[in-house]
Amino acid sequence: MSEWLTWVRDVATQEPAALVSVLASEGSAPRGAGTRMLVSADRLFGTIGGGQLEHRAIEQAHAILALPPGSWRVQDYPLGPLLGQCCGGRVRVLIEHLDPAALDWLADAAEERVLVSALHSGRIKRHVSTQAAPTLLSARGDRPREGMTFAEIIGQRRRPLYLFGAGHVGQAIARHVQQLPFRLAWFDTRPLFETIDGVAIVPEDAIAQCVAEAPDAAAMLILTHDHALDYLLTSAALRRPPIAFVGLIGSLTKRARFHSRLERDGLPDTARARLTCPIGVAGVAGKEPDVIAIAALAQLLQLERP
Repeated sequence: MSEWLTWVRDVATQEPAALVSVLASEGSAPRGAGTRMLVSADRLFGTIGGGQLEHRAIEQAHAILALPPGSWRVQDYPLGPLLGQCCGGRVRVLIEHLDPAALDWLADAAEERVLVSALHSGRIKRHVSTQAAPTLLSARGDRPREGMTFAEIIGQRRRPLYLFGAGHVGQAIARHVQQLPFRLAWFDTRPLFETIDGVAIVPEDAIAQCVAEAPDAAAMLILTHDHALDYLLTSAALRRPPIAFVGLIGSLTKRARFHSRLERDGLPDTARARLTCPIGVAGVAGKEPDVIAIAALAQLLQLERP
């Protein structure tokens, strides 16, 4: 996760180079915040996910290399139209022509330290901190602009968390996940939730494809407004190659009903055994959305780190 520091040290100090940094993502994005690649005139280091997204970003990186060192811009990419993904989403990236004279912060950069970036006209000032709190940036709304400062933990690995359902519990999970080592991909089928930051609205007849697009390291929480939709997503999650966690909100009775139906639908015992229902660490009582959210996230934090 911090190999980009090596690229900057070895390449950007020797030849013109542009750094492409994912600031935020939403929906079924190939990479999350903190992902980087370095682009020189004829070389490429790292990836932000490949395909058209990466192709467009490389074009922008080459364009910014024609501008003075220190130049930067923030670019948004809608993933549905760009990549042909039914699950949509968007990625916001920072593209900068690195200034070799402004890389003194590299001497202090290390895993788990916090990198603070301040956007100025024609330059980005950075320093490394051990105390600054990381900043959660959004992939929608106003882009970061001159005068803004944000912070990130260097080298922090974030497990993709695919969250289905934007009701009260889903919103509570999204609130509490912000400072945890997860990269949220959040989906709902109801247009009334499209104004909530981070929610990708996907038609019901296409939402199972979002399950298929999840990486193997993903944890999945299913808590929609409809039992039939819960079943559709649960079945899709258990039929695909195994992921790190498949959790379904509900009672032991709901679990028994789903297991019985999955068995009738031909799902083998080994696949059904991967379902966790109810979700949350044992012994936590309470039906309040925040209680459920914290218990579920605590359970995911017990997973082996990706």
